[in-house]
Amino acid sequence: MNSGEKELIARLRRIATDPAARGLADDAAVMGSLVLTHDMIAEGVHFLPDDPPASVGWKLVTVNLSDLAGKGAKPVAALMGVCLSSDPEWDEKFLGGVAAACETYGLPLVGGDTIALPPGAPRIFGLTAIGENHGPVPARSGASAGDQLWLVGTVGDAAAGLALLASDGKAEGPLVEAYRRPVPQLAVGRLLAPLASAMMDVSDGLLIDASRLAEASGLAIHIDLAALPLSRAFIAERGAGRSARIAAATGGDDYALLVALPADIDPLGVSLPAGTIIQRIGTLSNGTGMTLADAGGEVPLPERLGYEHRRA
Repeated sequence: MNSGEKELIARLRRIATDPAARGLADDAAVMGSLVLTHDMIAEGVHFLPDDPPASVGWKLVTVNLSDLAGKGAKPVAALMGVCLSSDPEWDEKFLGGVAAACETYGLPLVGGDTIALPPGAPRIFGLTAIGENHGPVPARSGASAGDQLWLVGTVGDAAAGLALLASDGKAEGPLVEAYRRPVPQLAVGRLLAPLASAMMDVSDGLLIDASRLAEASGLAIHIDLAALPLSRAFIAERGAGRSARIAAATGGDDYALLVALPADIDPLGVSLPAGTIIQRIGTLSNGTGMTLADAGGEVPLPERLGYEHRRA
């Protein structure tokens, strides 16, 4: 029996019946103008044992803020769960990274909990981020047939950075930074939320997250791999061919934004922050399933669309 993340969430839906939970089909809960999200990160899953502790603290905060960005919410507070380690210096540097991210994005830390784990246990941290949005809070499920799918940010950098670290634990550069220090698209999210039919962040991989948006909206989705925005660093490391683009679309840890917009809305006409990367990458239509194409024609779906948590 498959006992992965999808099956566990299906079971949890029988408990989380309050309308604020949105059927657990979204990245966050919505209670009036409040938007609430909770993400955990674990050693060996979301960060490497040798990653700088300050970057781990930064990542804990920013992956949660990325969920708020996908709902067009402004950060207002956070609660954090911290595991004490046997290395006080590591803990102090980790908290320095948390402090830096909270200061950068104006996120007050207002409480949480601390525990100690047995010696040798992997480090695990959790954070609940609370945001505010007094306008429409776009869900995954709001897209309509004919909507255009837009991507804010690039994909593939973090997965390429992780691969570099796997081969050389001392690797450096923009790809490694993308893996260790995500940048949430908060400002763009707030600007696009009032226009979006559906919106979410990309964390587990573009293809798997796009399929979740389409499934929640009851639609089919088509993605043009040739349109995917890739960074110069990624192209220099992996190239820009079909296999590289599939790797970029399935790698995960991107923390870009996926936005479904009506066909008559062009986000390029919106006054977005300087340097924003935004590209139309696909369409939504009546039906089910996902299709891919590039300049060479239709592309078979890869066996793995992205990252899914599964029991050992």
